[in-house]
Amino acid sequence: MQNALFVGVSSQVALQRELDVIANNMANVSTNGFKARNTRFQEYLMPGASAGSFPKADRRVSYVIDQGTQLDLAQGPIEQTGNPLHVAVRGEAFLVVRTPNGDRYTRNGALETDPQGNLVTNDGYPVQGDGGPIQIGPQETGTTIGPDGTVSTNLGIRGRVRLVTFANPQALTNEGANLFSSTAAPVPAGLAGRLESGALERSNVKPVLEMTRLMDVNRTYTMVSGVISRMDELRGTAIRRLADVA
Repeated sequence: MQNALFVGVSSQVALQRELDVIANNMANVSTNGFKARNTRFQEYLMPGASAGSFPKADRRVSYVIDQGTQLDLAQGPIEQTGNPLHVAVRGEAFLVVRTPNGDRYTRNGALETDPQGNLVTNDGYPVQGDGGPIQIGPQETGTTIGPDGTVSTNLGIRGRVRLVTFANPQALTNEGANLFSSTAAPVPAGLAGRLESGALERSNVKPVLEMTRLMDVNRTYTMVSGVISRMDELRGTAIRRLADVA
């Protein structure tokens, strides 16, 4: 009876984790370049008891454990904006931005210039070029960003946006503000990533699919809660009857 309760609790913990992931996906349906995550679970078989006094071998109990989340790297829909500083990242590449905590990586291509003329994200983080930050003077006009990241104005080339990839992108860690961090060093994207100027990559979250998952998780959670409640009532009834017999 206790095993049934423990299995139910392990299921509820896993379902709560999945609910958190779905809620985060839904909250970022409109976030530029956002990549959805999916939960991963694994069966865990409790080792059998080893005491020699049992008349027969103890049954192994199946639990569920959280194996983390998987990053969905599918390309999000591309939307034309006409803004020459907006870039949609195509392929497996990421933009590199400088934050107070060091270099971070993003797919958010809604770029702009700050009062100093630095090319930054809409959160104000400087976009890194091959030679460092990219700066555009106040008198420069006709800014364009090429497919390879080359930033040009009427005065010529101002730099090239740095595009990188990772050997294992699933190891990327979300840090908020649509940024990723990585313990592994990135490598130049080369042909694995290109930029489309005047456009933005939207979130790759599929709202209808996420809503369906949300309803499934809620139904399952309610069902498991009912099983746990019935098992608890059964245990209470058994204890009361045993006390009456005594």
